[in-house]
Amino acid sequence: MTTLAMPLLIGLIVLALAFDFINGLHDAANSIATVVSTRVLRPQYAVLWAAFFNFIAFLFFGLHVAETVGKGTIHVDIVDAQVIFGALMGAIAWNLITWGLGIPSSSSHALIGGLVGAGVSKGGIGVIEWAGLGKTVSAIVMSPAIGLLLALVLVLVTTWLFLRSTPLANDRRFRKLQLVSASLYSLGHGGNDAQKTMGIIAVLLYSQGLLGGSFHVPLWVVLSCQAAMGLGTLMGGWKIVHTMGSKITRLTPTQGFCAETGGAITLFAATWLGIPVSTTHTITGAIVGVGAARRMSAVRWSVASSIVVAWVVTLPASALIAAFFYWLAGAIGFLTHG
Repeated sequence: MTTLAMPLLIGLIVLALAFDFINGLHDAANSIATVVSTRVLRPQYAVLWAAFFNFIAFLFFGLHVAETVGKGTIHVDIVDAQVIFGALMGAIAWNLITWGLGIPSSSSHALIGGLVGAGVSKGGIGVIEWAGLGKTVSAIVMSPAIGLLLALVLVLVTTWLFLRSTPLANDRRFRKLQLVSASLYSLGHGGNDAQKTMGIIAVLLYSQGLLGGSFHVPLWVVLSCQAAMGLGTLMGGWKIVHTMGSKITRLTPTQGFCAETGGAITLFAATWLGIPVSTTHTITGAIVGVGAARRMSAVRWSVASSIVVAWVVTLPASALIAAFFYWLAGAIGFLTHG
């Protein structure tokens, strides 16, 4: 194990927090797209709303996802500064590419792919923790499917419950309820996504012998990651908001409420189970579900299919980029000298 000089250790922690910030920026659309597209909140108020609930999410959830990412993706013993650098750079690069193109890909899976790519570059395929990685890969399919089904059921239930209400009364009612559902989804987003960066920083500290011999996530790591995520959300990712909020299907306040609530339930369950799911996949599935509940043609399937392609490509693409940055760090040697 190479002991890092303090400036390099701090630099890697700052890099991890930069990823967390970009994650919030990239994934702001997950929390606010529906509430903006239905005009319940103006964009500037929506990001403030989402950022607040992103930050306080640590008060409501355990740290199971952080543990899955920190010690359930690749063997902890092979993690060093070079692996962390490669993983973070792979995830950041892929996030910036997809953010620039307005493609709602998964920051979570970019980070997992980055860890796998950098870890395999160091120790070969045997370093992968297959049980933990299996949770993540299965969630690529399961989280949007569950979000879709829950949103579809919620549309049917709300339609039946308020069958005799006028469209105007429904619109007023669900505009208020969307504030609640948007809050819940932002909580789920902050609870699941910020924990991934917590896991990265914690495993870096553990690799340097700074956690007292047992893997855990210090409180300062929790607070700094939640703050970075909230600040990123505050900046907004407007191209992706447009894709999520209006390109897939047109939403009413009732449909926005159903999509956010279905997605929030999925995220809450996954976070409590320690599964690092994609908030992007989850809300996209939920939006498709509410659109399909109206009629199949209400969903722009060409847009939805292009998003699915991005999901499939994210893990291998971020892994390859991470492997390149792992090699680059080794070639330059700036992380191998403490």
